[in-house]
Amino acid sequence: MTDHCIELVDVTKTYRSANDTGDNRKIALNNIELTIFQGEYIGIIGMNGSGKSSLARLLNGLTKPTSGKVKVNGMDTGSPKQLMEIRRLVGMVFQNPDNQIVCPVVEEEVAFGPENLGLAVDEIQRRIDWALQIMGLEEMRFHAPHLLSGGQKQKLAIASVLAMLPDYLIMDEPSSMLDPLGRQELLEHLRLLNKQNGITIIFISHNLEDLIQADRLVVLNKGSIYLQGTPREVFADEAKLAAIGLEPPGLSYLINKLGKEGYAIDDNIKTVPELVEAICQL
Repeated sequence: MTDHCIELVDVTKTYRSANDTGDNRKIALNNIELTIFQGEYIGIIGMNGSGKSSLARLLNGLTKPTSGKVKVNGMDTGSPKQLMEIRRLVGMVFQNPDNQIVCPVVEEEVAFGPENLGLAVDEIQRRIDWALQIMGLEEMRFHAPHLLSGGQKQKLAIASVLAMLPDYLIMDEPSSMLDPLGRQELLEHLRLLNKQNGITIIFISHNLEDLIQADRLVVLNKGSIYLQGTPREVFADEAKLAAIGLEPPGLSYLINKLGKEGYAIDDNIKTVPELVEAICQL
């Protein structure tokens, strides 16, 4: 196995209910075997309670597995000595950016992580400039974060993580608080970070529309891996998705219908304009 991956080996995670004084424990994840390779864009899908957020928190050691191992580039999240480096490699952006913004000025927020790494001042400044430019926040450099829009706050949260130069970027339901324009901007930024900067994207969502551009999808159901494959493969299995309360995005549904009618659509088509152009060429 390559060392440039996140590897979950027979991982089970259980919790004790807050009001349960006995030995009964809730199974959040059950015997998960999963490898996420560096450079991938992977989507984690599932309904509420499927285990998505539990999985996210295992990937950078925020929580530990009850049994099994989680390894990041060969390092075990159960090792206290390796945890700081693991968390530098695996950045995480939560659903509500307000929960992770701590500084009164945008620039200071982006500098927070690199400063804690003990980097030189010129290197910190270089990373601030780069992260703000990547996320389109250069003009907001001296603004107060609480005055930003929801989409801008989400971009700031991502910029703060990017300044740590992570190999892996975990996004836990990042589009749930965004309007359609903010959502499209976020998805475009993530695509560029993956394709141009080589950052591994791990996008966790219950909204399948967000994940059309992923390389691979992992569908969770009741703490287990239910389906896995490319978006085209997963979205084509409409019956299995419907059985757990999910349905393919409209774009994928139309591609599936065209396929059933004998019209082959290229696997690389992931947007409506691309599909329109392909239909015109049929």
